[in-house]
Amino acid sequence: MGAVPSTPRHSSSSETAEYLIATFVGEKSFPLDSDFWQKLLELPPSLRWPAHRVRQACNLFTQNNCCTRHLAKILIHLAWCLQEATQTSGAPSAVYMKAVNAVYISSAFLKYTFENSQSENLAQLYLSLDENEAIHDEFVTDQSIENLVMHNVLGFIASVDVSPNTYLLHQELVSFLLVAMSTQLLSGPTPGPKDVNPFIDAAMSQQEVLLVSSVVRRLLLNYITRPHVPLSRAYSIFSEGNQPGVLERVGSAAASIVLLPFNYLASSNGEGSRNQLADSSLHVLLVLIHYRKCLVNEESITKRSNESLTSDSVSKVSTYFSDNPYCKALENARDIEFDRVDVEGTASANNGSVVRLPFASLFDTLGMCLADEAAVLLLYSLVQGNSDFLEYVLVRTDLDMLLMPILETLYNASRKTSNQIYMLLIILLILSQDSSFSASIHKMVLPAVPWYKEHLLHQTSLGSLMVIILIRTVQYNLSKLRDVYLHTTCLATLANMAPHVHRLSAYASQRLVSLFYMLSRKYNKLAELRDEKLHIKMNSIEQDNLTDDMSAELQIYTDFLRIVLEILNAVLTYALPRNPEVIYAIMHRQEVFQPFKNHPRFNELLENIYTVLDFFNSRMDAQRLDGEWSVEKVLQLIINHCRSWRGEGMKMFTQLHFSYEQESHPEEFFIPYVWQLVISRSGFSFNPSAISLFPVDLHANKEIRDGEEPNIRPNGDVNEFNLHLDP
Repeated sequence: MGAVPSTPRHSSSSETAEYLIATFVGEKSFPLDSDFWQKLLELPPSLRWPAHRVRQACNLFTQNNCCTRHLAKILIHLAWCLQEATQTSGAPSAVYMKAVNAVYISSAFLKYTFENSQSENLAQLYLSLDENEAIHDEFVTDQSIENLVMHNVLGFIASVDVSPNTYLLHQELVSFLLVAMSTQLLSGPTPGPKDVNPFIDAAMSQQEVLLVSSVVRRLLLNYITRPHVPLSRAYSIFSEGNQPGVLERVGSAAASIVLLPFNYLASSNGEGSRNQLADSSLHVLLVLIHYRKCLVNEESITKRSNESLTSDSVSKVSTYFSDNPYCKALENARDIEFDRVDVEGTASANNGSVVRLPFASLFDTLGMCLADEAAVLLLYSLVQGNSDFLEYVLVRTDLDMLLMPILETLYNASRKTSNQIYMLLIILLILSQDSSFSASIHKMVLPAVPWYKEHLLHQTSLGSLMVIILIRTVQYNLSKLRDVYLHTTCLATLANMAPHVHRLSAYASQRLVSLFYMLSRKYNKLAELRDEKLHIKMNSIEQDNLTDDMSAELQIYTDFLRIVLEILNAVLTYALPRNPEVIYAIMHRQEVFQPFKNHPRFNELLENIYTVLDFFNSRMDAQRLDGEWSVEKVLQLIINHCRSWRGEGMKMFTQLHFSYEQESHPEEFFIPYVWQLVISRSGFSFNPSAISLFPVDLHANKEIRDGEEPNIRPNGDVNEFNLHLDP
């Protein structure tokens, strides 16, 4: 065998560990087949290093790795350990412990190298062996090390069940994946062909469809089942006595990701309700499914006529994004209880293995976890990309399990991130595209809504509550966010629901009419300001630009008002007999429509509203009544005459139907968003000064530490939402 460092006889385990790790980061290079690697990986977990020593070790390692290639070698040994653990049925704990140590060490030094490198300088990883290295029989020379490692990491996750023996190895492997894929943090917000992401690219290049499908399935099953490991079992395997475990040692500040198991298992601060393996699995899945690799279309590059490209040839270079197999696997997931592929007797559109999942359990888990922003993003990814899961959600008879946490989160919008609000609103828009959804939610009655404080909601339908919350979100947006996309999404969802409204509550009906009034006030204020500017005789360009901006904003609010009138028209045209409260609300506030009666964009829509008003006002005038009209008496008259309503004189308009589609480059939003969630919602930390993917407030946090949320500035305007109006 190869050379191995000699250690003092009768040395303690801590002295041996110190010596071996110091040797690992030192100048001497040990070949792959040296006994040194076995001694290093068989260390018992009993050493704890302070943060400054960890940084010193990592710094020394990066200086010497160019000569020793120890990072490449520890990664190869990690792959071999995982092969042994995967192939050995019922492997003893020592096999898993070697793999855990390999993951710990690899994660620590890999992460430190990333944090102290620029994206274009990742060659410092030296992910290859020296040409003079004697090649071990088990190592295939034409296989890249990153491919070897990712294949075995993904293979273990996919094929080995989570058990008390394997729990921490599974946990550390999903944590390793986050470390390995964190090179994305070094790149800019727009993916480019020069971005260097060796490990996630290796994951994307896996040719085995079954492996990719199995990884997606395992990560989702981890999230659904939320497996726990007994504390006593964890300590007996990975520590000596009651001492905290070892190569958490290599972790502290330089690679706090490796501290996750013991930080999580030993904590008593109320975080026990969260499941670390489940959360980490979800984060890995979100990173995988939203990654897009930017490639150059080589066919469009003209040949060089000299050393530099001409301006004509540069303009002909184009880029494109490669397919993402993990995203496709998620999109093709099927319910384990009812698989359409089996029913149709065909091989499925993806020409490979289908991910089979318990949709019922997935639905229930999402319903319980939607307070977590990552769960919201998973739900969005499923309903937007997987037609089978969307269909499953739509036929559930307990939609309140999913909708109530969504609506409660929107109710508390002021305490949520804007991206989370967008995701939730898009989910509601996608659901509202199905008419059966809009019909069924109005038949589901809620005894009470305790979290809604502004008004007592008793025996209110789920549909009425959804209308109330959407309108409240518009009101919040008017005063705080002032975002056009948010307004459009809320109004589009209401428009999709309108023809199917059934017994809308009195409060929801009042809020619907008040929505028109709120927007009309904004419209009138903008119109007055614009007119004032037009009367001011100033010919400056700045003044002209200001007037143009105000005219554009006025046009936006004109469109909003028209959509609200379309919503009211849809209720009156298709569902008037079922909604007496809407008629009452319009009659009670009919003066708000008067100023717009002759507006060219609104007059046809308002003609229908006034046809309804004339019908019921005339019935009131003809009614002989002793005493004053009360709310109850007016409502009863409306209910009585709804039966005789025939819709005479009403103009029929084409129903509005809004649908959602992603923009052509959603990765520009989703890749930064996913990594913001990973850093702010998990124990994963990363040096903020090295992050280029999204803006970080460096003055607020010198270092993003384990368990703390980074001070991340908003990503700016969100432009990945696209609404389409069907004719």
